[in-house]
Amino acid sequence: MSARILFHVQHLLGIGHLRRAATLVRHLAAAGHDVILTSGGLPVPGLDLGGARLVQLPPVRATDKRFKILVDSHDVVIDDAFKDRRVALLLDTLRQHRPDLLITELFPFGRRQLRFELVPLVEAARALPRRPLVVSSVRDILVRSPKPERVDEMIDLFGRYFDYTLVHGDPAFIPFARTFPRWRDIADRTFHTGYVIDGLPAGDASTQGGRGEVLVSAGGGAVGGPLLQAALAARPFSRMREAPWRFLCGPAMPAADVAALRARAQAAGDGVVIEPARRDFTTLLRNCTLSISQGGYNTMIETLSVADRAVIVPYAGGLETEQELRAELLAERGVFQVVPEADLSPRTLATGIDRALDGPSIRTFPRIDAGGIAKTVSLIEQWLTARERKTA
Repeated sequence: MSARILFHVQHLLGIGHLRRAATLVRHLAAAGHDVILTSGGLPVPGLDLGGARLVQLPPVRATDKRFKILVDSHDVVIDDAFKDRRVALLLDTLRQHRPDLLITELFPFGRRQLRFELVPLVEAARALPRRPLVVSSVRDILVRSPKPERVDEMIDLFGRYFDYTLVHGDPAFIPFARTFPRWRDIADRTFHTGYVIDGLPAGDASTQGGRGEVLVSAGGGAVGGPLLQAALAARPFSRMREAPWRFLCGPAMPAADVAALRARAQAAGDGVVIEPARRDFTTLLRNCTLSISQGGYNTMIETLSVADRAVIVPYAGGLETEQELRAELLAERGVFQVVPEADLSPRTLATGIDRALDGPSIRTFPRIDAGGIAKTVSLIEQWLTARERKTA
């Protein structure tokens, strides 16, 4: 059956949430569904939605690592009038599209700052003449709340408004219960899909791009400047000093950081390339001798799926704990080297590089479940079909 699907996503600092949502709506549209993605973050150039349509809400972003203050595209703190405009557009989209399925990315297990629009959205969805299924889409790891009452609030919201939760992870790798202590309260309506990863290179490895290089990346780049600077400074101290090094600056990296990196690279001499993030990232990742990156969902899963060796410097700013935990669990298994952000320096990073070269290849470890796209589409179609039969 062809269904109408509405998917809400909000990125506040990095772009990982938006990338994952874009991948899912693209494949849902390819499966024949009529899909709208409502995005509340700053626009990202070149975002590939395939046959899905985009409704861009008045964008907001977080001003710091604690996500306490939200500002608009002009860096003005958002007020009630701004919030009302977002809510109006969101509810208008809901009523016009009349979805069979509504997906909220992270909420109610996160995005508490957006309750002003997400609670009205799920309430309005339940009030439609033909109520859609309401599903939460979350990554493998949640940021742990410092307040127990926050978890109670999540459970209450889920019970009142939601039918299912999709956890885009592999329970054999990281069980959802590891970061959500009330797992048993929602277990009967929560499904692991495997990791969502798209655009892996062909298995014949015929493309030579990136072969023999050190590949340095930081996702969207909003908080990646210090890592790229440290990596460039680490080059002379590592065994890979004679290899070509490629630095990918994400679309959200501040222009001043990119300019500073280019200036230092020029002073470093030959063998260093500074360029924007590339669509063939996973091909470069597969072919490189070593990857240096942060520990976000998308880059980490791509690294586990195709890379040979890696050093991870997980982002640890503010209340964010997911990158540290994901990297910690993998480091315990010896999959790759981890340099804590607090310890990052040219020397510590160079040491991590040399240890990664001496250690086993990532490819010698058991594969993770990276079938999250197909599983997500399959589960959604099963739920929609079951509801049709029930109401027939």
